[in-house]
Amino acid sequence: MANAEIIILSGFLGSGKTTLLQKILEKERRIAAVVMNKMGQVSIDSDSVPSETPLKELLNGCVCCTLSDQLEVQLSELLNQYDPDVIYIETTGVAHPVEVLDACLSPRLAEKVRIGSIITLLDAACWMERKKLKIPLQKLIVEQVKHADMIVMNKIDCISKQTQKKIEEELQRMNPAGKLISAEFADIDIQTMTNLKKKERAEHEKVHAIQHLHMKTYVHTFLHPISERRFEDFLKTMPDTIYRIKGYIRFAGNPDTLLFQYAYGMPLQTKSRLKMNNTLVFIGDDLDHHILQKTLCNLEKTSLLEAD
Repeated sequence: MANAEIIILSGFLGSGKTTLLQKILEKERRIAAVVMNKMGQVSIDSDSVPSETPLKELLNGCVCCTLSDQLEVQLSELLNQYDPDVIYIETTGVAHPVEVLDACLSPRLAEKVRIGSIITLLDAACWMERKKLKIPLQKLIVEQVKHADMIVMNKIDCISKQTQKKIEEELQRMNPAGKLISAEFADIDIQTMTNLKKKERAEHEKVHAIQHLHMKTYVHTFLHPISERRFEDFLKTMPDTIYRIKGYIRFAGNPDTLLFQYAYGMPLQTKSRLKMNNTLVFIGDDLDHHILQKTLCNLEKTSLLEAD
């Protein structure tokens, strides 16, 4: 059994990690396996991983702290069952990449894996608005940049060339040794990931979801299709403390199941080929589960009354 390469995909909520992973797996010629770490109790993104690719999921926590032991177990199972050449670890959006790296380097795994690289995705538009986030989140995003072997500045189609140049200069000052590339829809040349120069891991500030950011998740399942208009009205009331919504949804009068994503006030929905439960995962700072549940139940109830 040869040592498997570990590649860590880091980046804040909504930066495009799952999209990048999907594109990498389409082009990967080695035997690959995947570990997906999600803050919620259910995973929305696992369907994006090809069925033939071995997958382990770590839910309802972060491998930085609460799930570090489970990460060791899951990596061991992947290694023993599939003998992969490379394992991609998609972190939660609020994980510190160096702490994920540390969690991979247990004595049990030391002779079975080798650390490849840390790749951090950056939402270009979000980077320009990061000062609106709470201080711990601002620090986290900077830490994710500072400790990357490669930074993918994603969604450059959402910013001007002048803004892109400004961001590039900022990133290069923060991480002069990291490789910087720009992308739309997380579409990169997989060859740019090879032969990356590994960074010396400097001291890092411990900022991640569970201990410092008060990040919480809420999972809600609708039993019936809901009113698209009322759902749009609901989204307009989203507080700044809700950073991400992901899931599947069906609207009244439309037979299609839609993959729904929401980040930084911007909703996106695309037709899904899968028939999934109407389940949404909310990620935010100090979420009030009771209020969310009451609001969404009322939304469904009102939608049913309108449909009758």
